[in-house]
Amino acid sequence: MDQTFVIIGAGHAGGQAAATLRTKGFEGRIVIVGDEEYLPYERPPLSKAVLSGDLEVMRTFLKRETWYDDKNVELRLQTLVTKIDTANKSLTLSDGETLAYDKLLIATGTRVRKLDLPGAELDNIFYLRAISDTLAIREQVRDGAKMVIVGGGYIGLEVAAVGAKLGCEVTVLEGLDRVMNRVVSPEVSEFYTEEHEKAGVKILTGVGVTDYEGANGKVTHVVTADGAKHEADLVVVGVGVIPNFELAEEAGIACDNGIVVDEFARTSDSDIFAAGDVTNHPNSLLDRRLRLESVQNAVDQAKTAANSMLGELKEYAEIPWFWSDQYDLKMQIVGLSEPDDDVVVRGNIADRKFSICYLRDGVFVALNAINAPKDFMVAKKLVAAKKRIDPALLADVDTPLKEM
Repeated sequence: MDQTFVIIGAGHAGGQAAATLRTKGFEGRIVIVGDEEYLPYERPPLSKAVLSGDLEVMRTFLKRETWYDDKNVELRLQTLVTKIDTANKSLTLSDGETLAYDKLLIATGTRVRKLDLPGAELDNIFYLRAISDTLAIREQVRDGAKMVIVGGGYIGLEVAAVGAKLGCEVTVLEGLDRVMNRVVSPEVSEFYTEEHEKAGVKILTGVGVTDYEGANGKVTHVVTADGAKHEADLVVVGVGVIPNFELAEEAGIACDNGIVVDEFARTSDSDIFAAGDVTNHPNSLLDRRLRLESVQNAVDQAKTAANSMLGELKEYAEIPWFWSDQYDLKMQIVGLSEPDDDVVVRGNIADRKFSICYLRDGVFVALNAINAPKDFMVAKKLVAAKKRIDPALLADVDTPLKEM
C-alpha cells in the first residue's frame, strides 16, 4: 500500500491500465498524468458519432469521474511530464512539481503528423486527434460548407462520410493512387471510392498538396501540385501520426520507432513499462515486431503492462484488428496484409456485404470484412492458426469460414 504507480498518458491505454491495477487488487497510490482536460476516453468515435453530433462527448469516457474518486485514482489533467529521472525514479511535471514513482507506465500514444506548407497558419485548417479537435471542426460544419480533406485514409474518409451526411460539399485529396492504399486491397479501395462518390464526395487521387491560400486570416483554397485550387471553408488534414517516445528516449530508455518493449510490456528499465500506440513490441503469433495504432492494442497491452507492474508476467500476443465506420458500412479488419498478398473476394461486392481474404504463400494472413461480421469473428482464429486454405474454398460463400 505504500507504493506509487504513475501512468503517463490519460488515453485508452492509461485508463485501462489503472482499471486493471485496481481490479487485480493493487491498493497503492495510482496517479494518471495527462495533457488534455478530459477524463480518459475512446478516440475512434471522434471522427464518427461525436463529429456528427450523434454521441455526446461524455459518452466516450472510459469511466465516470466518480469511479476515479471511488477507486482512489488521482488524475493530473492538463499537465505534462517534462522529464523522467530514472536514477531517482521521479518525474518533473509542467507545473514544476516532482513526482516520485515505484513503477512507471508510459502510455503517451501518438500525435498527428502535420504538413509544413505555406499558409498552414491560416484559420479553419484542422487535424483530428483529440476531443477539442472534433468540437472545433463541428463548429464549422454546416449545410453547403466546402470541406476539403487532405488524406484518404481511415480518418479522412470517416470525416468525409460525416461531412457528406451533414450537407457539406466534400473533396478528398489523396497523394497516392488510391484511398486507404496502405491497408486494403485495390478492390476495397475502389468499392469505397464509389460509395463516397454516390454520396456526393469528390475523390481525387495522385494529387499532392503544395500550399493553402486564404483571405482575412482564414483558408479559402487548397492548392495542389497540378496547379488546381480547391475552394475550402474548412480543411481537415489526416496524413498519419507520430509516436510520442521522445520523453522516454531522453531518459535513456531504448526506442526504435516507438518505445521498445518485450512481450510483457517491459522497457529497458526494469521499473518502467509502456503500452499502446507508442510501443514497438514483439508478437509471437506474427513472428515480428510491430507498432500498432488501434484500440485493441491499447486495451490488451495495457492489461499486460498492469499485470507486469504487479509482478505477474503474461505474454501479450494478439492478432491485430481494426474497424472503420463510413455511412452504413462497417469495415472490420483482421491481421496485417501486404501489397504482394494474393487476394480472394468472398461474396458479391455489389451487394455491399462481402469479405476480402489475403493469402501469403497459401497461408491465410488477413481479412477485410465489409458488413460481414461473421467472417470477421472467424478470421481471427484462422489468422492465429496460420491456416492454409484453398482459394476456391474461400471464394465459395456457401461454405462458412468456421468450417475451414
